[in-house]
Amino acid sequence: MAAPKTAAGGPLVGAVVQGTDYSNFMVFNSKTSEVLSHHRVELTQEFPKEGWVEQDPKQILRSVNECIEKTCEKLQELNVDISNIKAIGVSNQRETTVVWDKLTGEPLYNAVMWLDVRTQSTVETLSKKIPGNNNFVKSKTGLPLSTYFSAVKLRWILDNVRKAQKAVEEGRALFGTIDSWLIWNLTGGVDGGIHCTDVTNASRTMLFNIHSLEWDKELCDFFEIPMDILPNIWSSSDIYGRMKTGALEGVPISGCLGDQSAALIGQMCFQEGQAKNTYGTGCFLLCNTGHKCVFSESGLLTTVAYKLGKNKPVFYALEGSVAIGGAVIHWLRDNLGIIKTSEESEKLAKEAGTSYGCYFIPAFSGLYAPYWEPTARGIICGLTQFTNKSHIAFAALEAICFQTREILDAMNRDCGIPLSHLQVDGEMTNNKVLMQLQADILHIPVIKASMPETMALGAAMAAGAAEGVNVWSLKPEDLSTIMMERFEPQIKATESEIRYSTWKKAVMKSMGWVTGQPSESSESNNFSSLPLGFFIVTSMIMLIGARYISSIFS
Repeated sequence: MAAPKTAAGGPLVGAVVQGTDYSNFMVFNSKTSEVLSHHRVELTQEFPKEGWVEQDPKQILRSVNECIEKTCEKLQELNVDISNIKAIGVSNQRETTVVWDKLTGEPLYNAVMWLDVRTQSTVETLSKKIPGNNNFVKSKTGLPLSTYFSAVKLRWILDNVRKAQKAVEEGRALFGTIDSWLIWNLTGGVDGGIHCTDVTNASRTMLFNIHSLEWDKELCDFFEIPMDILPNIWSSSDIYGRMKTGALEGVPISGCLGDQSAALIGQMCFQEGQAKNTYGTGCFLLCNTGHKCVFSESGLLTTVAYKLGKNKPVFYALEGSVAIGGAVIHWLRDNLGIIKTSEESEKLAKEAGTSYGCYFIPAFSGLYAPYWEPTARGIICGLTQFTNKSHIAFAALEAICFQTREILDAMNRDCGIPLSHLQVDGEMTNNKVLMQLQADILHIPVIKASMPETMALGAAMAAGAAEGVNVWSLKPEDLSTIMMERFEPQIKATESEIRYSTWKKAVMKSMGWVTGQPSESSESNNFSSLPLGFFIVTSMIMLIGARYISSIFS
């Protein structure tokens, strides 16, 4: 006789985490924050041209559905009754842009990812339209005009993809960030799917007024975006709709947060002045600034942190965004092949114990905060014949820490009160060498959450706390304490400053590499006009470079 199904000690809440590299579904006990089960699926990215980064929206959707179904199967094997899952939250990669046909449900182009820089010339053209003494875009959105945000990606799709243009003309097109694409499909898609987003994701589009919390007509006119393709805006904790199919059919989707806002909630940063840094594909440092918008003088973003209910107040944050964090380790693995797994970077760096004067600037997509410099590109400098792959692995980890130091310094200047410690989360915080390096370079303690998936926890908290669900209390006295691991600085402040100043010198050398942007056209590049000598010289340079790099890594 089968064992009876259990309720696992309290109502359960599920959380979708849709990230750059993977999708995950986690189920939490709403009373203890304990994770009962999860399932994760790795994702691939496409790089059609230099600077272009895309994903298949249908692959993203399939991965989320697979994660939900597999997690439910695992729970049933544990004799946990899945009918006790009372709500689902969604946390997603922000800025990534999808346009689809509301009649067929088909994407009209691949998802253009947040890292994509194909729109630089669009940004330059738009910049000329902004009056020098009235940057209404930044004052309304809190964001600099950059390839990072959704509006310019959407503008590129509407300018270059005929299928999308035709769908807009015929009233069939819908736009959304990944949260909108997922919720629309999970709540029915062509059969009554809900086209919505929350205030945190909307605040990353450059079409949203962070003061009025609405789509802004002046901004939409500036980017020439038709407002009827935009999703409806909700709070981050609301019942948007219900699951239409699958094991969790009928369960409300009641939480929606951009991944970094979800991590802020998952780290319990509910008080003004509390901050966290997430180490994922990129690095994202957010500081809760309470109910007021704080505009940065140091290259940071002003963004919506969260709004946990229709009638609840909005909270804002200052954010420092680093494009390439964990992605630099994937680059060492996938592009250079000097490590076989991401975990191997920790082993190599530990063996080296130093970069031996080698500095790595991973500006693969230009530099984000605090520079916002699109002409920068990645460099490795300070190489000698002694340099080997262990030193480069150490320099790569150090680069993540130096970039965090830059945005933390900027945040300290803007807030006026230096952070006394840094709360951290994300997959890369499992790397103890990285965490110790971070404490050394910041010269303040680094406090790591024992459960690095704080994005999932934050999404679950928002979903469980929604009006009409009410299974997760957000009262301070009811919040579960997250276990922490603490890393103290182990080097002298003077050594930290010397290494940091050398890093800054290397950053300056990375700028100005791009003097002209690749064509934004979706047509293939035409090399037929280049002389034969060009190819001969290029081939010789590549051969010599390959031999030299091979000698370093062997």
